[in-house]
Amino acid sequence: MTRHDRKKLVLMRHAEAEHPWGVADHDRPLDRGGAVDAAAAGRWLLANGHVPDMILCSSALRARQTCTWVCSELGDLAPTARLDESLYAAQDSRIIAVVNHVPETVESLLLIGHLPGLRDAALRLATPDSDYDAVMALADGCPTAGLAVLEVAGTWAGLDGADARLVDFTVPRPSAGGR
Repeated sequence: MTRHDRKKLVLMRHAEAEHPWGVADHDRPLDRGGAVDAAAAGRWLLANGHVPDMILCSSALRARQTCTWVCSELGDLAPTARLDESLYAAQDSRIIAVVNHVPETVESLLLIGHLPGLRDAALRLATPDSDYDAVMALADGCPTAGLAVLEVAGTWAGLDGADARLVDFTVPRPSAGGR
């Protein structure tokens, strides 16, 4: 398969959230820096040709707000995001199961979720020929607004483990002074 025959899966951790007293974890909003970082992630996706055909997003407030900031940077190219309650606090197996049900017509998918499941899913899917630096950076941790970019040679339904090439892991941040 050529690179153009491959699908693209981008797994993104939500941006930095506040820890307000008395607010349920599901309802925690982004903090000011998180909004800035989420917008930077949207600009990075756009600049690097990773505009998704579909966005799946955890129902948690911080994930939804991350999605809003990313989409604001994608502008008219942003698809309408679909919220998925099952992505909140999901383990890697649940995340992969959600991806398995994505229509095969989708060529590029952005999924916004949480640790540790998101990182574990990316590492579980990574093939042995994945980019070494990307795998090591992701294994070392997945900071807020981190993006793992995987190439999928097969079908969404066929994803299970070691069958997507991790080609990049980045944590886009605004330029100095942007926060």
